[in-house]
Amino acid sequence: MELQEKVAVPIFAEVDREVFLKEVYPGRTPAVLRGVALGPCVERWTVEYLGMKGGEREVKIHVSTVPQMDFLHKNFVYRTLPFNEYVRRASETKHSDFFLCEDESYYLRSLGEDVRKEPADLSKQFPDLAEDFHIPQFFEPDQFFSSVFRISSCGLQLWTHYDVMDNLLAQVTGRKRVVLFSPQDALHLYLNGDKSEVLDIDAPDLKRFPEFVKARRYDCVLEPGDLLFIPALWFHNTRALSFGVGVNVFWRHLPADSYDKKDPYGNKDPVAATRALQTLEKALHALDELPAEYRDFYGRRMVQRVQKRTYCDSPDSETPRSLSNKPG
Repeated sequence: MELQEKVAVPIFAEVDREVFLKEVYPGRTPAVLRGVALGPCVERWTVEYLGMKGGEREVKIHVSTVPQMDFLHKNFVYRTLPFNEYVRRASETKHSDFFLCEDESYYLRSLGEDVRKEPADLSKQFPDLAEDFHIPQFFEPDQFFSSVFRISSCGLQLWTHYDVMDNLLAQVTGRKRVVLFSPQDALHLYLNGDKSEVLDIDAPDLKRFPEFVKARRYDCVLEPGDLLFIPALWFHNTRALSFGVGVNVFWRHLPADSYDKKDPYGNKDPVAATRALQTLEKALHALDELPAEYRDFYGRRMVQRVQKRTYCDSPDSETPRSLSNKPG
């Protein structure tokens, strides 16, 4: 049986803006950053403190009878709880108050005021707690897109997906395992939109997903106070090793007009990519007018042209200067 290649995500210590921009960011690969000053949140954010400062603000949460949440098949339900009650429940392993069962799992991804229009912003939804969290100044202020609370039960595992913006995952309290896959391994991940159909990445069904073992796996464990740099398009899968609180900070590293302006989550494909995919669908429909052997022939020619024009390891590929990955 072919074994999946595993790589440890590199760790950088005592990272400041200069170190990040010179040593970490240009590589466009994930990195664990230690020694970054996140503010008093690392010491203060206990269950009791979070409940007191977050108060009774209503939050929409995911609830599941199993810790491995599956967005594609929706093995969870949405419910609403006051923030202080949610934090209390998520920190427990057995619940006296519950929706589905006494060992149900919880996940919170904070939302904007108008969930259809506004990105999440800690300073707006949870201003008292936001004062404790210092966003690392690794990008220009006008590039900021969102800051998102991630609070989950111990053992909670989220589906593998990618985002279209660069982001920093700050593990404020608790420990979290993160597994990442390169964008160049996308063809091995059995994508459905921006998500992988391979739910169990530790024991995958290789009869259904035989190509999955060809995807190189990058592993790390985040300790309290750690940051993980996740470059845009890198797939990631997280599992909480204990109850914990994280904050995702997303920023626009491409020109602002590259992104869908009606996307408050920051996970819709860039405008040009969406347009290209729509054009591809039209081209494929045009090929449907041909007999099978012609579709096969011209389909292979199209694949070859796409590879030559777009693959980073192709000598004929070009990266337009307007889409360069400079943070500021």
